[in-house]
Amino acid sequence: MKHKIFKSIVIILISTLPNITIAQSYFFNWSSYRGNQALQGVINTTLPNSFFLSWTFTTDDIIKSSAVTNRDNIFIGSDDGCVYSLSRKGELNWKFETETSFESSPLLLDNTIFIGSLEGIMFALDAETGKEKWRFETEGQISAAANWIYSKDKNNKYIVFGSYDFFLYCIDTQTGDLIWKYETDNYINGTPAINGAYAVFGGCDGFLHLVNIFTGVFFAKIDIGTYIASSVAVDGYYAYFGNYDGTFYCVDLYNQKIKWKFEDAGSFVSSPSVTEDKVIISSQNKNIYCFNKADGELLWKFKTLKKNDSSPVIANDKVVIASDDGRIYLLKLNSGEKIWSYEIGSPIFGTPAVMKNKIIIGAHDGKIYSFNKKWF
Repeated sequence: MKHKIFKSIVIILISTLPNITIAQSYFFNWSSYRGNQALQGVINTTLPNSFFLSWTFTTDDIIKSSAVTNRDNIFIGSDDGCVYSLSRKGELNWKFETETSFESSPLLLDNTIFIGSLEGIMFALDAETGKEKWRFETEGQISAAANWIYSKDKNNKYIVFGSYDFFLYCIDTQTGDLIWKYETDNYINGTPAINGAYAVFGGCDGFLHLVNIFTGVFFAKIDIGTYIASSVAVDGYYAYFGNYDGTFYCVDLYNQKIKWKFEDAGSFVSSPSVTEDKVIISSQNKNIYCFNKADGELLWKFKTLKKNDSSPVIANDKVVIASDDGRIYLLKLNSGEKIWSYEIGSPIFGTPAVMKNKIIIGAHDGKIYSFNKKWF
């Protein structure tokens, strides 16, 4: 009976998600860490075959955060304790200063930037001015981005995020008030994916958790055996993710069991990108893997020169990859063949923000890089 109820709820609520997710990651906007609420790491645009470096902007420390954008501006955190807003030309709009680093990525929602710090504070900042709207304090560092949900009556919006204090939090976006919190047995290092009525996320406790987004009540957890250091991508009844022991999983959420897995890869700290028939993930063993979504067959792999902590982004027929080897790569989705690359010369931990004719990325040298389409 529990499975039938779960399936009916998911069918009803998932049917409303495509309009939300496509709107968030269409052409000129990349408003969240993985492009949509399901954390699928995709954008509906066709990229050119080559780019040029149009500008850089220098912060005062390394950048592990990933950028988000709207049509006009770019937002990113830095280990220097600041959140930056830049114009599309790389000019500083504002910066918000604190005393603790930002490794998590911002969420841009309703003209507000939501971003967590290593001090364990979730900040809400006005996207136009950088003025603080509110802050919410946890008891552990916040390493990953927030996601967002509607309230059950759809009259309000909430953000959902994890902390190293072992809790998943749900907070009102307007007031910063706590709606609910859910306790795990260890750190939460990734962003929760939203799948219908459920938040799906892995923890350092070695479990894949499913939590009701309206109540914060535990629904199910699936034993993976070792800690999950990255975010989970979901599509329909299935969740895709890697663990720190080097195994990549497809988990059937309806039956609460592993559908397929790929073993003996390097540690996975990046998050996968998911299309209709493929799943792509970066590994710390220097490989980028592309799997058949249905059965886990390895379709291709691409080797970089150093480990990969950054997550891939799929733009129609191409894949954008950033690596610790200091390079941005553009690959063919169907074959993994390299189309283009650019050597920054500094390790890249963050995930690219990808839009029409543009890629934005931060690097270990403290710089933000903007790549544009070559028009010649």
